[in-house]
Amino acid sequence: MTRTPISLDGFEVWFVTGSQDLYGEETLRQVAAQSQAVVAGLEGLPVRIVWKPVVKDADSIRRLALEVNARDDVIGVMAWMHTFSPAKMWIAGLHALQKPLLHLHTQADVELPWAEIDFDFMNLNQAAHGDREFGYIQTRLGVARKTVVGHVSHPSVRQQVEDWQRACAGWAASRSLKLARFGDNMRYVAVTEGDKTEAELRFGVQVNTWGVNDLARAITQAEPRAIDALVQEYADLYDVQPELLPGGERHRSLRDGAAIEIGLRSFLEEGGFGAFTTSFEDLGALPQLPGLAVQRLMADGYGFGAEGDWKTAVLVRIANVMGAGLAGGASLMEDYTYDLVPGDEKILGAHMLEVSPSISSEKARLEVHPLGIGGKDDPVRLVFTADPGPALVVAMSDMRDRFRLVANVVRNIEAPDLPNLPVGRAVWKPAPDFATSAACWLAAGAAHHTVMTTAVGLEVFRDFAEIARTELAVIDEATTVRGFQQELRWNQAYFRLAQGL
Repeated sequence: MTRTPISLDGFEVWFVTGSQDLYGEETLRQVAAQSQAVVAGLEGLPVRIVWKPVVKDADSIRRLALEVNARDDVIGVMAWMHTFSPAKMWIAGLHALQKPLLHLHTQADVELPWAEIDFDFMNLNQAAHGDREFGYIQTRLGVARKTVVGHVSHPSVRQQVEDWQRACAGWAASRSLKLARFGDNMRYVAVTEGDKTEAELRFGVQVNTWGVNDLARAITQAEPRAIDALVQEYADLYDVQPELLPGGERHRSLRDGAAIEIGLRSFLEEGGFGAFTTSFEDLGALPQLPGLAVQRLMADGYGFGAEGDWKTAVLVRIANVMGAGLAGGASLMEDYTYDLVPGDEKILGAHMLEVSPSISSEKARLEVHPLGIGGKDDPVRLVFTADPGPALVVAMSDMRDRFRLVANVVRNIEAPDLPNLPVGRAVWKPAPDFATSAACWLAAGAAHHTVMTTAVGLEVFRDFAEIARTELAVIDEATTVRGFQQELRWNQAYFRLAQGL
């Protein structure tokens, strides 16, 4: 099957330089040339930065903001006040701007030519206070933005800009995301519930439900030749149990799994969906609970949530887009059980079937095993262990008056031998330690379903939360239980006040 990997190549970020007519044409020509040099210094980042002519008045700033809003391929704006740009000129434009904003506080040169400095130089190179004027008006207007400080030749500046670009791409994906729920969420479960209307208001995602038999009909339309080709692809990519191969006694299970993938993929493509959910309590005419198909679709960039968990499906899609082109991946994950050896505590994460192979570099095994729930045929699935290394787990919870993201910095480790656990899985140690992590997670009301990403780190999610104006509670190396609990109380007051009456 032909699949197109996620790419950020079609996106742009516009670079806008602020000045005014006060300084004369010669100075403005130098402003334009030096701002173009700043853009050139940021070449090679995942999203192309497009230089725009210097803006010098309120009307041109407002019109530029409206043009940005109308362009789906423009996912953010970077602004720099090279000279002094009076901030009242920016009020209408900042009010109009609906895309993410990065304020780059920089200057043309790394070092000052001390012996050559005259007042012409000072008039040209005054971002030190021009950007402070711009910072004031952003704060007064309550503009959500990222501020990056330093010369563009510094690796830390480039990394911060890249993190923000990736968050912008995640935001663009969220704003255009259509999510298909096949059936409802698991009965009696609280955390997978949520306000779908508020989600569309906050994140832009459209969450709607289709009957599972709509999917079953699409699966029945999978042609035998397409199934044959996909089965061969499985054999080429994975270590397939002999009983599943052509001629094996369980080959029908693999063909059913292939038909599910073909039907599910075609349904999602035809409907323009970037994410979906299933539920083992609502399988209709499906021959088996989708496992292999879900795993492979997540690895291709789709979002997924098990048991109707659409909030986690949104996070998986966003994380996949933000990690485009990076090593690693993103997957549905669930904290399943603990190893509580004092001083060496570990968390074993998995799910019934649906963990993405994108978080592992090992050659997965394709197996079939009984599943005690769902009441269908034994499902096929990929079995593997996540690679050791840094990772992040993020959950979304509906807190009635807002959504809360909770992120825990973790490190995946080499897993002990698990010969009897036939699912994709990860074993990790959470920061700052197991007891603090678990206590804070529970205090935050964070979900038991998460997205695990091994591609992007905490700073990208920080930027995403700022863009989305959504609460993010972080559990990392610096976290204490008392401090985290206090932060939750502050957040509760802040986010209620920020919504207004």
